[in-house]
Amino acid sequence: MPEVATTVDARACFLRACELDVEVRKPGNVSWSSPGHGMQAAMFVDSAEAAAGPLFETGLRVGERIEAAVEATWAAVGCNTNLGILLLCAPIALAVEREPASRTPGALRQAVGEVLNELDVDDARAAYRAIARANPGGLGTAPAEDVRQAPRVGLRAAMSLAAERDLIARQYRDGYADLFERALPRLPSVFSPMPPRPVDLATTVAVQQLYLSLLSVFADSHIVRKHGEPVAQNVMVAAQGFARRAAQGGCLDADPAFMAWDSKLKARGINPGTTADFTVATLMVAGLTRPLGRRPEPAGARWHGS
Repeated sequence: MPEVATTVDARACFLRACELDVEVRKPGNVSWSSPGHGMQAAMFVDSAEAAAGPLFETGLRVGERIEAAVEATWAAVGCNTNLGILLLCAPIALAVEREPASRTPGALRQAVGEVLNELDVDDARAAYRAIARANPGGLGTAPAEDVRQAPRVGLRAAMSLAAERDLIARQYRDGYADLFERALPRLPSVFSPMPPRPVDLATTVAVQQLYLSLLSVFADSHIVRKHGEPVAQNVMVAAQGFARRAAQGGCLDADPAFMAWDSKLKARGINPGTTADFTVATLMVAGLTRPLGRRPEPAGARWHGS
């Protein structure tokens, strides 16, 4: 009998991906070893645990999951720590609920595509409220389908309008093509979707490789919104050098230049947040589509690194 993924499994994969997000140093992002942007790693773990309930609540539509998870996040930590993650993971959560046997990348991608095809104005209305509530840095206004106004189109159509300037919106338009075709294959085949606690060296290297490779090929949407395209391009070029080194299989944490780049980005308020969100979603999908080796730990299992 083929293995199936329950909502409990999907939630566990989501929580572990969010933990890995802060267990591994990713320049410009908050981690246990490197706080920044006025935030600590514990806030990201707390918000993930708070958001996981509504994100994986059976029967909710995508928009409802996003809005309820954003509200749960604000109740837990009082700020936006995970809007991009929730926007990316909500369609995946519903896809797993509907098609639990989708345990290959192709099958899960198809299930996500079916969810995206059904997104309507109600989904857009709830997602707009969630985005306005989170008020991510550099949100600004839009000439059409501004999130502070009532939507006139479904959520997928609305996201398509922003797809050329936002990596997360592009996934809604393109059926998560970047995630399944470009991001997921960048994880080494030896990567375990449920790595041990505390995080081991192989996992650290794999997550750093994924993050740096994504940052080296996509101009981070969050940086573009807050600081402009030239700054995002400069960060992308810098990431390319570190990505080449990470591809050789070594952990960069002991490299003074790597740590200095992390500190410099934070000192300038530059946060490749979209790349981090994309990394989390990719890690979650890896957990759902690769042999687990062991079942995910029960919901609520938690480990704080140092």
